[in-house]
Amino acid sequence: MSTRSTRNVHLLVLIHGMWGSPSNLASMHRIIEETRIQESSVDPDGTTLHVMLAETNQAESTYDGIDWGGERVATEASHIFQEIERLEEQGDKVTRFSVTGYSLGGLLARYVVGILNQRKFFVTVTPVNFNTIATPHIGLLTYPSFLSRLGSLLGPRLLSRTGEQFYGVDKWSNTGKSLLEVMADPGKEPFVYQRVFFQGLKLFPHIRIYANAVNDLTVPFMTAHVDLDDPFLNHDAHELIVDYDDEYFPVIKSFTVADTPSLKHKTVRLFTWEWFKSYNPPLPPRFQPSFPFNIISLALLPIIFPAFISLAILRLSIASHHSRSRIKLLESEDTSATERLVHIFGQLEHKVENIVVDIVDNSSAISYQENTKTPRVTAAQRKMVAVLNSLPQLKKERAYIPNVRNSHAAIIARDVKNFEFHKIGEGVLRHWADAFVM
Repeated sequence: MSTRSTRNVHLLVLIHGMWGSPSNLASMHRIIEETRIQESSVDPDGTTLHVMLAETNQAESTYDGIDWGGERVATEASHIFQEIERLEEQGDKVTRFSVTGYSLGGLLARYVVGILNQRKFFVTVTPVNFNTIATPHIGLLTYPSFLSRLGSLLGPRLLSRTGEQFYGVDKWSNTGKSLLEVMADPGKEPFVYQRVFFQGLKLFPHIRIYANAVNDLTVPFMTAHVDLDDPFLNHDAHELIVDYDDEYFPVIKSFTVADTPSLKHKTVRLFTWEWFKSYNPPLPPRFQPSFPFNIISLALLPIIFPAFISLAILRLSIASHHSRSRIKLLESEDTSATERLVHIFGQLEHKVENIVVDIVDNSSAISYQENTKTPRVTAAQRKMVAVLNSLPQLKKERAYIPNVRNSHAAIIARDVKNFEFHKIGEGVLRHWADAFVM
């Protein structure tokens, strides 16, 4: 009986976002497979690409925190370590590793890298590509608007542990730092061994992040692009000249923002014929009615909107309650508690917390002038931006998707079956696939 020779495998893990499932990444999976087939999925040195969709952390499980989500992706059934064992059983050997995360999935990817680094995974497996798309790297920002402030108040309560970590109000380590702060901590000699997240990320020679320039109501530009400035804030009022990448539309090659208000920008007077015809009620895309039904929905808005908000809060509250109960059970039954990073960090920090004093972390928040759109950025977030941008191999890409209510799903062509306009994101995915290094 003949047996095939051992193949070297480059393992690529794809991780979806909040409330998501692997089906959200169908376009991403298809395009990377098509790209590799066209170029031959086998590298000149004989390494073949194997794509794995993270499945265990879906739907309500995404409420349970970046840490629990990362642990699931790395260690639970059907995921990284088990997938490697399965490949080895069929005669393959994983020699290279890459990961791409969308939205919350990008933060899970950073946590997974910390787990793998802690377990000395990269001693025998070479890290290659680390990518994120529309990921809130410095957490969710609070803008000076009523809805944004309400979100920052309710988010940590309605989204359970993940919400607390999104808004940086959790205390993940013994020093009182939030998880996102710890994940962006470069470490200091002689305690550099503690910072497995950032040190693990540094091992990847190819790091590329993608951000929506405009209209991402879920993960705004500044946090996805890891930036303290948003040159697109006033794009509605000022003329924005965008030079797209010819091959990868809607990826931006360059852009110019006019200093003076755009002549094209015109405010439509309320309750005029033009306003009635163009009015879009604050409803999800699939429920957007055209004229004249948009006016009927406007008349019903005092009934529909409170009912919709009440149902949404109720659903989130129930899911958050289930999540907190699940976390409590997981913590009490965790048989591998000594191996989880939160416990390892606790042990290490207990030994050094009275020795290391970080002046920057304890400084008061930086004061600044905010206009009507500029978000509040904390001192911790400013430090995260500085640390992450210190990575010399970090490359950033921006996608410009105008004329949509929320571009967050479109950037990865998340649901082209129900929303045809999501196809616009396929250019971003082709850019990601072509930039992928075998």
